[in-house]
Amino acid sequence: MADSKRPDDRSQSDIRTACKNFRAQIPFEEQQLASQKIADKVISSDLFLRAIDIAVYIPMESEVDTWPIIKRAWQMKKRIFAPITRKTFTLSFRRLDNENELLTSKMGLREPINGQPIQPDALDLVLTPLVAFDAQKNRIGMGGGYYDRTFAFLKQKPDAVKPVLAGLAFEGQRVEKIPSNPWDIRLLHVFTESTEA
Repeated sequence: MADSKRPDDRSQSDIRTACKNFRAQIPFEEQQLASQKIADKVISSDLFLRAIDIAVYIPMESEVDTWPIIKRAWQMKKRIFAPITRKTFTLSFRRLDNENELLTSKMGLREPINGQPIQPDALDLVLTPLVAFDAQKNRIGMGGGYYDRTFAFLKQKPDAVKPVLAGLAFEGQRVEKIPSNPWDIRLLHVFTESTEA
């Protein structure tokens, strides 16, 4: 990504703004094509094939479209759970299927209003949205810290094998370096249309 400052000098806030602007300017057709390539990479990955209980965000605006992943998971009889924002700035997860009614939250997120709940530590795979990422798989989200708080237990359990947190992003959201905070939860994988990091 082009920027007047060196990536090492930018704050998380600066990187977030630059990458959100980049993502918003991707033409719709290009975004859909890239989203399908990302979905194909996810669906063919061992992470996805081995997982049974998978959390997937419902896309909004210019985020990577996850519906191809969700529909393929349903075909494969996997259980899909969608995140719901809570007042504690954490996430809960409810099962998503064709019967669910989706409600738009105050933050503009589409969330299931019914469906079986699951505890975050019972998930096999969590596909997260992100605004920016780097080669060390540091992640910048929208700034609310929901994923960091929800999966903070992974820092206390370094040997935990699940859930695996994997980010979905367009290649142009990759930056040289993200200054990390002690509470940030690093991703194990990032899928883009070009690579799996």
